[in-house]
Amino acid sequence: MSKSDDSFETRGSIGRVEAFSDGVLAIIVTIMVLELHAPEQEGWEPLLRLWPVFLAYVLSFAYVAIYWVNHHRLLAHAARVTNRLVWNNMGLLFTLSLVPFATAYLGEHHFSRDATMLYLGVMLAPAVCYIPLQADVRRHGHRTPIAEAYYRTSTRKGLVSTLLYLAGLGLACWYPWAGIACAGAVAVLWFLPAGPVDRLFEACGGA
Repeated sequence: MSKSDDSFETRGSIGRVEAFSDGVLAIIVTIMVLELHAPEQEGWEPLLRLWPVFLAYVLSFAYVAIYWVNHHRLLAHAARVTNRLVWNNMGLLFTLSLVPFATAYLGEHHFSRDATMLYLGVMLAPAVCYIPLQADVRRHGHRTPIAEAYYRTSTRKGLVSTLLYLAGLGLACWYPWAGIACAGAVAVLWFLPAGPVDRLFEACGGA
């Protein structure tokens, strides 16, 4: 391998990246589930008092699921694995590994201002890290019409998501639930990986 060629030329390498990423995401979900501690008291009242913890878990589970789906779709267009792709992928996984901590903190502190700002900051980090990963796949991956449409759509949705997270961080300083609403809007934006929302983003702007 020459110094200018930083790629691993086997399709199996892409499979290893996908398998490792799947394992990390599965562990992240497992850790979040383990944070759901059952109350010692019986009855509905102790359970209802845990609504912030459950709400934080549901929101974070949706995010992890969205990243898993779109990570799978992205790597389906990869033609080879480069060193840059491997390390960009590790950066994405690192930021996602912070989600369980931010989720637990958000639920335990009942969506307070500081907890909400921390949560939105943690959510913003993987959105930013996804950008160079996608750029590398686009540079070295398949260039079919379907792949190009996916690159355009996800890039535009990623930009809107980043702006929503930034807006949420600003709003959370005064109105934490407004910040959470921005995070919820991002989840809705990405919830259906292929559908009317994707076609809307595909139609907007040039290539």
